[in-house]
Amino acid sequence: MSLHAVENVEEAFSVTREFLTPIDVPRWLKLALIVFFVGSGVSFPTAQFNTSTPPGDASNGDIPFSLPVDVVTLVVVLVGAGLLFGLLFALIGAIMEFVLIESLRTGDVSLRRHWGRRWRQGLRLFGFRIAIGFPLLVLFAGWFALLVVPILTGRDLTIPFTAFLVGIPIVFLISVLYALVSGLTTVFVVPLMIQADSGVLAAWGRLWESIKTAWKQYLAYVVIAFLLTVAAGIIASIAVGIVAIVLLIPVLVVAAITHATVSLSSTAGIVVLIALALLFGLATLVVWTLAQVPVVTYLRYYALLVLGDIEESFDVLVDRRPSTEEP
Repeated sequence: MSLHAVENVEEAFSVTREFLTPIDVPRWLKLALIVFFVGSGVSFPTAQFNTSTPPGDASNGDIPFSLPVDVVTLVVVLVGAGLLFGLLFALIGAIMEFVLIESLRTGDVSLRRHWGRRWRQGLRLFGFRIAIGFPLLVLFAGWFALLVVPILTGRDLTIPFTAFLVGIPIVFLISVLYALVSGLTTVFVVPLMIQADSGVLAAWGRLWESIKTAWKQYLAYVVIAFLLTVAAGIIASIAVGIVAIVLLIPVLVVAAITHATVSLSSTAGIVVLIALALLFGLATLVVWTLAQVPVVTYLRYYALLVLGDIEESFDVLVDRRPSTEEP
């Protein structure tokens, strides 16, 4: 039995090259904007806690410090604003998933038209992602609280720490399951939603029936796609790193000139340093996003080709596949 995940590794290169060349700057910029939202991963925030006990009696369960009300209010406002920003970013990213697939399958990169046609399905995808992601966040927060709460309250850590260790494989397995469901939804369910103009659950029902009959093909895709993603990420990181070093040279030159003229510790020097840092960060972000365009395009074309080969009725690239006719 041939594995379509293996066969389409090279074919995806041909389709990607045809889609991205000849290089058209406005087209690439629109793709970069799409990839900025679609290609960004989601990482859980980390926190560091001071485990040392300050002088005084902290064994009565009270938090051994207090914060001014205005500081607490500021923290709440900042957290709320960050949460709203994250939800807005995720919402735009969900709609952009459909904009990307429409662009890949039609060959026409049109933000306004594809957004207008698919934003409702993007809302459904956003809701589905929240539905499967929120329980994981609750689980992660509860697992993390096993250590944090005893530390903050000064309680004995023996039982909570043991429960924390026992929970590691459980949290890991559930996280892997979440990543698998989320990934398959992104690369397979979204195209099926576009094809049938359906919702997430209806598309997942179609995909699940195919997975049950061709599970080896999908398993092969998951493994090879993971390896391709890692390899592409390493190559892109090296390329961006080289460009970043090149961009850093003029930044250091300007910083040296500023230090020689007005001193970096002066107000003018600090302003120049902040401006240089912002410009360097923005330039690096733009370079990174542009570097992700061929990576994301290839990986998505690869998934669409595999999906169409596993189940012919799922093929959304009928008109974009390379011709197999002999010359």
